[in-house]
Amino acid sequence: MERRTRQREALRQVIEHAGRPLSPQEILEQAQLTAPGIGMATVYRNLKLLLEAGEIVAVTLPAENPRYETANRGHHHHFQCEACKRVFDIPQCPGELKEIAPKGFKVHRHELTLYGWCKDCSRAA
Repeated sequence: MERRTRQREALRQVIEHAGRPLSPQEILEQAQLTAPGIGMATVYRNLKLLLEAGEIVAVTLPAENPRYETANRGHHHHFQCEACKRVFDIPQCPGELKEIAPKGFKVHRHELTLYGWCKDCSRAA
């Protein structure tokens, strides 16, 4: 049985309410608002436990460290802002990609990441 700690609950809440994949540093900064004194080692230890429990999933983009989001999001894709490096969920999927796969190939799964500027960075530019 898992021991419920204030720090773990703070991490769960941060990830659940973010609505987008967060880096460990982003998780730490937000969790410190409700659990002052929480450190990066505690964040990593609890992320590992939450991953093992299937509560969260790692979102890994090429040449990036993993970010984390709730496991109950269903199939979706991501957008990474090239300016601030934040990652956002894309709720829609382009659907079946069988038509663009080479003839004779069978698609079992797909991942799609869009890159550009988020609305905050677009406004600032």
